[in-house]
This record gives sequence, C-alpha cells and structure tokens, in this order.
Amino acid sequence: MIDERRPHVVMPHPRHEVLLGSHDLGVATFTAELFHAGMFPLIVFNGANAPTTIERFPRGEAVHYREHALELGVSDGAILVEPEARNTGDSITLTRALLESCGIEVGSVVLISRPYQQRRAYATCKKLWPEVDVICASRPLPLDEYIESIRDVDRVINMLVGDTQRITVDAERGFAIPQEIPNNVTNAYDRLVQDGFRKRLL
Repeated sequence: MIDERRPHVVMPHPRHEVLLGSHDLGVATFTAELFHAGMFPLIVFNGANAPTTIERFPRGEAVHYREHALELGVSDGAILVEPEARNTGDSITLTRALLESCGIEVGSVVLISRPYQQRRAYATCKKLWPEVDVICASRPLPLDEYIESIRDVDRVINMLVGDTQRITVDAERGFAIPQEIPNNVTNAYDRLVQDGFRKRLL
C-alpha cells in the first residue's frame, strides 16, 4: 500500500500504499522509486504464494518484495508486511485488518500492481473497502517493454487473459464491483482464448 501524498498538498487522512504481491518484482522497484520521491510514508507489502510465484519467491511474495525494497534503500520502519494473502481479495481484507491492528487510520490508498491488474484491483478494493478513496498505479511501461522486463511473453499474455476474465467473474461472485468492458476488449479476450491462452482461466 502506498501513501500517494503529493508534495505541498495537505490531506486529512494520509494515503498509504498497498503493494499487491505477484511474480513481477518490478512492482516493488516502482514502489521504492515512489517512496524515494516522497510520495508516501508507509508501504504494506502483501502476498503469500501462488502457483506462478512459488519457485521465484519461495519465502513468500511479501517477504521477497520487502527485501528488494530494503536493497533499494527503503527504510525498514516504513514497511509493514502481510504474508498470508493468496488472492486480491485477501490482499485488501488482510491489509485492512493489519492497519487497523496497528491503529493506523486510512482515508485513501494507492494500490500498486502489475499493469493489467489495476482495474481488477480497483474493483475489488471498492467492494471490500468502500470507505477509502483508491487510486491504482503500475510501472509506466508500454506493453512490449513490460513483456521484455518479464522475459516471458506466454506468462504475461496468460496472466492478462486471466485477469480480464476475473473482472467479470469476481463481480458476479460478489468479490468486486461490476465494471463495463468495452467491446474491443471483449473481442481481443475471445481471440486470445481461442488462440490457446487459457492457463490462468478459472
């Protein structure tokens, strides 16, 4: 979780950043960059493991993200770790509980995630933590540069397709607010599924 306060802007409830765990260590890198730019005072790294992260982050996503942020100069006192979340819903509810247990009042949050996860993260937060203002952010990379940074085009496309499906399914299951999906996005999703990118489908 990232506190996205802008310099010279006074807000009654400081924003904090919730960083959603994943296979993409660049999420933690981007968080460290924003921290050093003075954008927020507190980070919450969350995430246990998923099938896509267990080999890369054997001690859990949040633990590895924290270690990476410390290597990049983020102070340990500015980091909280929530190591149990196994999906986006867990990330929101468990982070909320952690902050409440620490007596930290939250009026707004910035969710830092992979680029294609932002819309689903927003919808989940608005459903499960409706009283906070929420902003989503990710590394500002074009798709081809993002794929190059991950070095696995198959993984990226399969994850993107899975996240797109979950925007609809999570809303139907009551885990997220509904969102309108443009026809061109639906058509692209259908083509990718037909082309075999089904590994992350529910």
